[in-house]
Order: sequence, then structure tokens, then C-alpha cells
Amino acid sequence: MNIIAHSRPAVVAYQDLLRLHLDERAAALTGTVESRARNGRVYLYERFRLGTEMKSRYIGEDTPELRARLDRAQILRDENDARRKRMTRLVRTLRAEGFISQDRETGSMLLAFARAGVFRLGGTLVGTSAYGLYQGELGVRMDYEELAQTGDVDLASFERLSVALQDRVEEDPGTMLSALRFDPVPGIHDRQVWRWRQSSSEAMVEFLTPAFGDETVKPLPALGVSAQALNYLNFLIADPIHAVALYRSGVLVQIPRPERYAIHKLIVADRRRDGPDQLKSRKDRAQAAFLIGVLAEDRPDELAEAYEDALSRGPRWRARIEATLDRMPEAADRLAMLG
Repeated sequence: MNIIAHSRPAVVAYQDLLRLHLDERAAALTGTVESRARNGRVYLYERFRLGTEMKSRYIGEDTPELRARLDRAQILRDENDARRKRMTRLVRTLRAEGFISQDRETGSMLLAFARAGVFRLGGTLVGTSAYGLYQGELGVRMDYEELAQTGDVDLASFERLSVALQDRVEEDPGTMLSALRFDPVPGIHDRQVWRWRQSSSEAMVEFLTPAFGDETVKPLPALGVSAQALNYLNFLIADPIHAVALYRSGVLVQIPRPERYAIHKLIVADRRRDGPDQLKSRKDRAQAAFLIGVLAEDRPDELAEAYEDALSRGPRWRARIEATLDRMPEAADRLAMLG
């Protein structure tokens, strides 16, 4: 496998851009910070007055990094103009270095979702729209043709997290998608809407959530949508990371960890190897092979941990992974050498 790395200046520029976007989000804080403990985790909220009412807004899970940024909120606000100019320059640099940008339709959609709070409230990009963003996280060049094959956008979130946050997007995704000329596609049986199709391009937007048994449609109240539940998805979206999509001066989104994405693709490739999704299964294997190749060299410990985690989850998980690896001997050898 021929892996081409981005230059060191490009990698540093991306990391700087990501840091600036995280600073930008913290700079928007105007109220006071309070913490709330739920299910063994601590979440931070902003409390502020709107007219005569006190409102609360979810900020994020309590981490030292987030606390440090919030402590510097006033300083970050004072740097707004300089920061935004630098963000624009960094995006220009990354494009010149060969980073793949978002097309106008996808970029405007991600920007609308970000402004409404979809990613802040737990939404995580999955699928090829997330895969393309590993160019920055891993510092590697990606295939233009492969990433241009689909304009679909898939977003996932945990139902329990969506309920626990007790906050909601500032504008419903359905309303935003209608403005972008997407039409709802009701479910066949219960007519619940969890996906939208753009008639002009056939691009799809789907909302997903983990299943632990029956793959039904479930509500995601924080995001204001219903979502198709899928088994194995809990592994993919646990502990996601931030990324910046290149559109305008960048859009801060959330994506799965690359090692989890790679192993999850081994599972879904087996689920889709027969029937109408055989082409998707081949794409799944190609994406898994690329990421395993990169991670085995650059982040072997993280890859080994994700692989062992998935194998430990039971015989059905192991059977699907092994069935796919039987068709990917090079990736299988790389994973075997991690131990």
C-alpha cells in the first residue's frame, strides 16, 4: 500500500486550525459555567439570562482541556478578529497543500448543522463524510475519486446521551434540510422520518443511533430527529474526536476515532457482502484497509486496543471481523502483527 503523507507544514496548519476552532467555540461563552453529573459522567452547561428567564446551554463533557479553554473565554473573545483571519489563512494553506475541501452543498449543510448545535449535542459524522476528514487527523493524502463517489451524509448519536443532555438544537435538522432542497423519506412501516433525499443529486442524509438488539427507529430529542438504530454502531461512535471540514474558514464537527472506524468497517463489510449492498461492502473493505495500513505504522497501540475491544465483545463480533479479514490477507497480517 502506497501511503503518501502530507507535509509537516500542512499537518501543523491543520492542528492549528483545529485548536483555533475549539478556541472559537469557548469564546462564545457569555454566562456562568455549571456542572451536572449523570450516569457516572460530568457535563458542563452555560447558564445565562434571556430576558427575564434563566436558560442553560450544553457546552460539552467535563475535561481538563475544555475547562482550561473556558477559563480563558474572555481572552479568547478579545482575540476574535485575529483568530478568524488566521483560520481563513490556514484553510487557504491546507487547500494549497492538497487537502480535499467540501463541496458547496455538503459544506453548507455541515455549517448549518454546526451552527444549530448538532455536533455540540452529540451528533457524530459517520460514513464516507467522516472518512474523508481523517486526512487531517492522520496527516495523509486521500483518493479524490473514492471520496467523490457519494454525497451522502450520515450522522449518529446515542439515544441515552440525547435524552440525558436536556438541551436541544436551535433549529430542527428537518427545517434546515428542507431549505437545502432535501425531501423527507418516511419509513415504510411507521412513517417515521430519519432520512432525507435531495432530488437534484440523489444525495441522502440519514440519522442513526446504536441498537442493542432490534434495529428499530428511535428518537434523538437533543437533535430533534428520529434515527434508525443499528447494531455495532455503539462501538463506532464511543469517545469521538473533533475535526475540521474545509468549507469557508472551516467547520468544527465530530467524527469517530480512526481506529474504531477501521475495525467497524470490517464488521459492516460482512453485513453488506451479499445482496444490493455488495458495492458498499467493497468500499468498506477499501476504507478499512487504508486506515489499518496507516494506523499500523503510526498508531499501532490505538489500533490494537480497538481490535482487541471488538474481538472481546462476543462470537458474533469475532465472526464478522474474521469473515472480512479472510478476504483481506494484507490487513489481517497487519493486525496479527500488532500483538
